[in-house]
Amino acid sequence: MRIDVLTLFPAMFQGPLTESILGRAREQKLLAIHCHDLRQWGIGRYKQIDDRPYGGGAGMVMRVDAVVPAVEAVMQGDRRVRGNQRNQGHPWKILLTPRGKRLTQTTVERLAKKKHLLLVCGHYEGVDQRVVDGGWIDEELSIGDYVLTGGELPAMVLIDAVARQIPGVLGKEESAAEESFSKSLKRKREYPHYTRPEVFRDLRVPDVLLGGHHKKIEEWRKKRTA
Repeated sequence: MRIDVLTLFPAMFQGPLTESILGRAREQKLLAIHCHDLRQWGIGRYKQIDDRPYGGGAGMVMRVDAVVPAVEAVMQGDRRVRGNQRNQGHPWKILLTPRGKRLTQTTVERLAKKKHLLLVCGHYEGVDQRVVDGGWIDEELSIGDYVLTGGELPAMVLIDAVARQIPGVLGKEESAAEESFSKSLKRKREYPHYTRPEVFRDLRVPDVLLGGHHKKIEEWRKKRTA
């Protein structure tokens, strides 16, 4: 899978996307992530990205004539888009915004089947609505009913969640197949887990998990999904 990110702060992605499971997935060529500075498409001498909202109000709004050319550049293989190729195709374009539909595991699993995602990180008071109304965005997503300073952290959350569903990223396919909110657990929270030591400060591992009776263990786990 390829994921392109349009952001005002590409450096924010360096740590989270280069460590642990995501770092290994990129090294193994299972996942390609490219972050692009939106200011490359800024307007005028000072590369302006935002402006005052029509109708008044606090804050600034990201300009349609800056965001749309950036989206089109990724789609068309513009030379300014690092790691891009000519005729890149049509990525599934997502705007990260508090106004979007809440991200769920079902949505994550659907997105993981895409070959190419383009994430647009909203900022300030938001993005000019014409970016959405004009068809340059396929889906608006939010990670919760609260407001962050920008779409960068939600984009990282989305990337991490989607990457886990890509075959080979977790090593064992069952790691992603049976976890909280997965289809196999009927979208419920996963059962509790225990490991060694068997006893810690008078807190014991449940006896059923120590007996090796797989059917009983399975029944115990089913009762404790919520």
